[in-house]
Amino acid sequence: MDKPDYYELLGVSRSASADEIKRSYRQKALENHPDRNKSSDAEAKFKQINQAYEVLSNQKKREAYDQFGHSAFDPASGFGGFGNNQGQTHRQGPFTYTYYGGGSPFAGGGGFEGFSDPFEIFESFFGSANPFGRTSARRTKPHYSLKIDFMEAAKGGEKTVVISGKEHIIKIPAGADDGTRVSYRDFEVSFDVKPHPVFKRDNADVVADLDLPLATAVLGGTISAPTIDGPIEVRIRPGTQPGALIRLRGRGIPYLRSQNRGDQYLRLNIKIPEKLSRDQKQLFEQLQDLDRNR
Repeated sequence: MDKPDYYELLGVSRSASADEIKRSYRQKALENHPDRNKSSDAEAKFKQINQAYEVLSNQKKREAYDQFGHSAFDPASGFGGFGNNQGQTHRQGPFTYTYYGGGSPFAGGGGFEGFSDPFEIFESFFGSANPFGRTSARRTKPHYSLKIDFMEAAKGGEKTVVISGKEHIIKIPAGADDGTRVSYRDFEVSFDVKPHPVFKRDNADVVADLDLPLATAVLGGTISAPTIDGPIEVRIRPGTQPGALIRLRGRGIPYLRSQNRGDQYLRLNIKIPEKLSRDQKQLFEQLQDLDRNR
């Protein structure tokens, strides 16, 4: 029996963005959750939706699926490379980090976005409680959410908290994001990252808006630009257009478990003066005359 198309399962086009896929997945998963949808095929559909999102939310898996379809994940087809769902556990001080690779979240070993139970995904959407009242039998440790600053998540750090009357030092791994979890012996902590007034995050990449004086946009030059490591000088090409992007390689967020970093993008906004001095007005009028006489 042919497997359903993953894009059709999530109700998105093949050109859908990662955000569109994520939004549609949340809606479809809620609609078909067995604790909410009492139809006979709800559980099977729910599993298919999760499998579809597992593939389409991963850039490499999505590319393989677009090229080879379901055969890309069938060991018998000869493509075989996405079936590893074994978790890798790393210990650092009092913390244990468990990372999961690919593979179906229903295939026994777990591996769906770092959750060992597919029903735990709802904790990342709705906080610490499952909205349908289902409790995972595997999770017995208390879970706490810790609010951290954008820069603490990007660069890592430590926070001292008091849990059940006892003081603990929580180590924040560089590259942490919303929902990243740190497991202690007796409890778990996930992070809730505050937004930043300048930087916006897209996985490991960072975007920042940069206002550019009109003269610099036309003539080119050098301008100071913000990065998460501090301001740097950026060269502007003559004739820069509004909305142009400058890519700063390796100046984004560190990847967890890696020395590599994402990129930063500067989105250039041309700053049009609202008020002109007499000299400025005369210069613009001269420029206007030149344009008319071309």
